[in-house]
Amino acid sequence: MKFFVSCAKGLEYLLADELLALGVAKASATIAGVNAEGEAVDAQRAVLWSRLASRVLWPITEFACPDEQALYDGAAEVNWQKHLSAELSIAVDAHVSGEAITHARYAAQKIKDAIVDQFRNFALPRPSVDVENPDVRLNLSLRKGRATLSIDLSGGPMHRRGWRKEQNEAPLKENLAAAVLLRGGWPQAYRDGGALLDPMCGSGTLLIEGALIAADVAPGLQRYGNVLPTRWLGFDAKTWRELFADAVAREQAGRAALKPVFFGGDLDPRAIRGAKENAVLAGLAGLIEFEVRDAAQLQARASERGLVVCNPPYDERLAADAGLYRMLGDALKRAVPQWRASLLCGSQELAFATGLRATKKYQLFNGAIECALIVCDPIFAAKPESEPRPLSEGAQMVANRLRKNLKKLKPWRERESVTCYRAYDADLPEYAAAIDVYTEDGGDGRTFLHVQEYAAPASIPETDVRRRFGELLAAAREAFAVPSERVAVKSRERGKGGSKYGRFAEREEAIVVRENGARLKVNLFDYLDTGLFLDHRPLRARMAREAKGKRFLNLFCYTGVASVQAAVAGAAATTSVDLSATYLQWCADNLQLNGLGGAAHQLVQADAVGWLEADRGQYDLIFYDPPTFSNSARADDFDVQKEHVRLLRAAVARLAPGGTLYFSNNFRRFRFNNDAVATFAGFEEISRMTLPPDFERNPRIHRCWRLRRPGEGA
Repeated sequence: MKFFVSCAKGLEYLLADELLALGVAKASATIAGVNAEGEAVDAQRAVLWSRLASRVLWPITEFACPDEQALYDGAAEVNWQKHLSAELSIAVDAHVSGEAITHARYAAQKIKDAIVDQFRNFALPRPSVDVENPDVRLNLSLRKGRATLSIDLSGGPMHRRGWRKEQNEAPLKENLAAAVLLRGGWPQAYRDGGALLDPMCGSGTLLIEGALIAADVAPGLQRYGNVLPTRWLGFDAKTWRELFADAVAREQAGRAALKPVFFGGDLDPRAIRGAKENAVLAGLAGLIEFEVRDAAQLQARASERGLVVCNPPYDERLAADAGLYRMLGDALKRAVPQWRASLLCGSQELAFATGLRATKKYQLFNGAIECALIVCDPIFAAKPESEPRPLSEGAQMVANRLRKNLKKLKPWRERESVTCYRAYDADLPEYAAAIDVYTEDGGDGRTFLHVQEYAAPASIPETDVRRRFGELLAAAREAFAVPSERVAVKSRERGKGGSKYGRFAEREEAIVVRENGARLKVNLFDYLDTGLFLDHRPLRARMAREAKGKRFLNLFCYTGVASVQAAVAGAAATTSVDLSATYLQWCADNLQLNGLGGAAHQLVQADAVGWLEADRGQYDLIFYDPPTFSNSARADDFDVQKEHVRLLRAAVARLAPGGTLYFSNNFRRFRFNNDAVATFAGFEEISRMTLPPDFERNPRIHRCWRLRRPGEGA
């Protein structure tokens, strides 16, 4: 007999393997289920033992169904007295697709009408309807004009094991939990003496399901107890009781031999209380160790091998935080690097954010939410230590220069608490690159390098360019003692149109640094720029000192660093304007890192030129640092040479009496319109005063001017 076993999307092939292991003759995966062939006992065994199935459906009729009348007639053709008696209650679950019948509840009602009318025609009492707990549950599937009516042998959702009392805000269904465990190889890991760990266990679903798998407990035992799954007249009650008795015997033996190798933690005390109650109801009291614990504080386990399972938050109710996933990955690499992990993540991007290298990836669905299951085995494989290769003569020369620069800059860095700075700027012309250092604020205080290659003359052979850049990277790693994964490289490639930067990484990894008293998010790997222009450090410090109690306007704000530092220094209000939503969100993140936000700190997504000309506010301090060129589908093209007078006039119009405007740009061929500039009182160039010591080799990195508006009565 052919029957259908449904499951969540993504579990089809796993379910097919499980059904074959349970004894069905054939099992072929299809969308959201498996078409199976076997005897009635095989279907009943699946109801009792399948850990992955949602329903087991035994078909009783199939017919063409072009319209609602055909639906009624097809159901009326069934001899319902072979399947039901009048005292039994029924419910109909309908799943319809196509244009003929579009409402599932209406289709279910037509099936119910056909059944009731047939009993009435034979002058028999009509079966009653019990939607919640019927004696017999029917299932209608209507696709492509074909209707299939089946008996739901499982009587209800099979993911319900019967032990759950408490659940967290976003519970994981038990059959999906079983898939996470099986994909992670938990049964074999337990047989090999391994432990099971869930560092974000919530209501304990993964650990409880894992313990019941290890104890050989049939999922249907507690769900049904001494009650038959269905009172369908075709159900073989005698066979069911034999299957059930065998499962009870296996459960007793399995529970008696179960080892207490299950460990769970969660930051929420309520979740831990609920998990403990669920474990008691599942008959696992004392076998699972639960504790209130931050996953970031995960301790190393004595067991040499085991499996980590986890379902970190990711949906609309529990915000998906890439930083949380990164923290989880770091904690696992530190505490249990040689274990295996099976992690159900909200998306491929969040899975990537863990920083773990997946050996296998699967697409699963938690309800309607598409998830990514990654299996890592092991969690972290340390690279074998090898003898460091001696630096080449050229690399040694670069390393010596780096050490010399560090020694020279050290007194200044310590005096001014500078932790992000330029350490090398093509000091040796044949090694043409800039090396910037970023030191993490807090955490392990890790050091990162940002290496940006300059374009080599076309006369230099490409092989020499690549060799020299490789030597520079080797020198930088040795001089700063940093691993290669903490070196962000922006290298150039040659192609049509000249030298250009190649593709960047997509690590979505941000670190937090500190500058001028503010904590700031930088991303060294994913963009050409990092989110922090180091050469403007003195200018930002200058504006922060002047900002206390002032209204600060930041045009072309980028990631808002100047706004944040002004706010930290006590600015009364800040307004940050940029056309990029990405940069404004970055600015918002920077404000939040420093405990700032609210109406006093406005973020405006707009073309800075148009917005400024329409604005009617007044500001005591304005920072205007436009790009050299800009083109966008959302705004007119911008050219700083052509537009600087227009924008300066608009900015001066918004400057309060006694206010100060700082104008900067990095266009090396920039020339002021002298006639127009002459109309601005108190306009002076201060470029040399804004150049930091670490950029003294490149005095043209930017130019800066200050304009002061006289106070009232001046």
